[in-house]
Amino acid sequence: MVEDVAPQEYSEKGALAAHADARELVRLVQCPQCSKPFNAPVTLPCGHTACRSCLPNPVARTNISYPNTPDRLLGISCPLASCGAEHAAAECSVDVTLTKLMELIKNEVAKHLPLVADMPIHLQEILKWDGDVAMEENEKTEAKGNSRVLQGGRLVSTFVMAEMGDLRYSSEVEYKTLSDAHDDQDLNNALLERLRDAAQKELDCHVCYNMMLDPTTTSCGHTFCRRCLVRVMDHSSICPVCRRGLHIPASLQNKPSNTLLNALLNGLCPELVEARHRAVEAEEQGGDDDLNTPLFVCTLSLPTMPTFLHVFEPRYRLMMRRCVEGNRQFGMVMYNRNSAPQGDMGSTQFLEYGTLLEIVNLELLRDGRSFVETRGIGRFKIRRHGMLDGYHVARVERVEDLSLAEEGLLEQSETTVANEFAQRYQQDNPDMPLPLDVAINRFSTQELLDNCMTFIRQMRDASAPWLSARIVQVYGEPPEDPALFPYWFASVVPIAEEEKYSLLRTTRVRERLKIVYSWIRRIRGQRW
Repeated sequence: MVEDVAPQEYSEKGALAAHADARELVRLVQCPQCSKPFNAPVTLPCGHTACRSCLPNPVARTNISYPNTPDRLLGISCPLASCGAEHAAAECSVDVTLTKLMELIKNEVAKHLPLVADMPIHLQEILKWDGDVAMEENEKTEAKGNSRVLQGGRLVSTFVMAEMGDLRYSSEVEYKTLSDAHDDQDLNNALLERLRDAAQKELDCHVCYNMMLDPTTTSCGHTFCRRCLVRVMDHSSICPVCRRGLHIPASLQNKPSNTLLNALLNGLCPELVEARHRAVEAEEQGGDDDLNTPLFVCTLSLPTMPTFLHVFEPRYRLMMRRCVEGNRQFGMVMYNRNSAPQGDMGSTQFLEYGTLLEIVNLELLRDGRSFVETRGIGRFKIRRHGMLDGYHVARVERVEDLSLAEEGLLEQSETTVANEFAQRYQQDNPDMPLPLDVAINRFSTQELLDNCMTFIRQMRDASAPWLSARIVQVYGEPPEDPALFPYWFASVVPIAEEEKYSLLRTTRVRERLKIVYSWIRRIRGQRW
């Protein structure tokens, strides 16, 4: 196993130089597994990169059923020692930006080689690995490895040595120039400048068309500024380049940045990175992002579902007019009927979790009233609130589901533990029913959804009034996506809104399905 060397922090020391930092520059483009320059690089969900050929073959993931697509039911064990997690095969696509960058680097090196054909240099690999366990902590042993005489300066010869497979990722290099007739530093510096100029063009974000800031790579292999991707995901769940669906939270919580691209940017052009940081900070300070979400205190609304409003109070008429003139969005929150404390806000008039609504259509009547059609676009939690011209305004934070990787691990853990417990329990108590939570936890996420869909078919056959043609016309057919089904079900089923409110607080798809399934069992009157 190759030692996993963390990328060096370059922002504090300025751009790397071709002569002094040749080894560090080449290490940036070496695969930590095969030690060769990246070929078809894949940036994994953990943010690290390896050649596609260095990844192990996908294997079936056990006790994971969501999302129920073939490529997500297969897993790839991360080969990097610092991670070791199992990644869904669907999230291990070739990194488009890094692939283009490696092609550019290899082409520039190939064009540069004829210019240094008479500049021999001796390279001696210095191996580094963890020493004997009896040695003091962090002490390293060193030994000489491969030795090569190549043409060119330090930068080109180091790259060529890595390309030949004779330079391990963790190794250092000793250099000795064999000819005094030429000074190769100018040529190598010129090569590095060409690489910097070409790389900057490839490292532009396809959303803002500026140099990437905190580059973040999607499961389809495209990379954007983290800030730009957050803005895109706020209103769309597809990649801005290839239009492929992205299963990531809009806030990108727990989504690592592209470690390699960050290191390349900080190593090649740290001054430009710093300038981008300053520009973004100045832009953010220019706006008022505090109490910028108007609140409609009324009823329960749910993500992806429609909400229809009759607006007649003067304060909300004003609020609606401002929303239509602005971004057409506002927050819907329920009344706090029991005056229960709401986290840090204490006892407030409204509950702390709500749904962000977008105005789809507004019909203004002659007397100033209006009929408003909206659709839920996300959940939020209120952090601070105040009043503006009679209506509430708030600073909110988005509430997002856990990543698919975390969701899968929790499903795997829950079902495994529940099945093991059930086996022991039934052996010791053959005539006793399983505890309710254990019985539910034994179901996979897909099985929970299948049971819910079966219930819907049974209720339709029984002509349940809450599944009438008029209601289905408004809310649509039951979605087959486990993440969305609970919101649809809660919109049509006659259950108290206070119970449905629990769906807004959960950050797990599986947990929402379990809540819905418990409602179904209660409606059926079933007992374990």
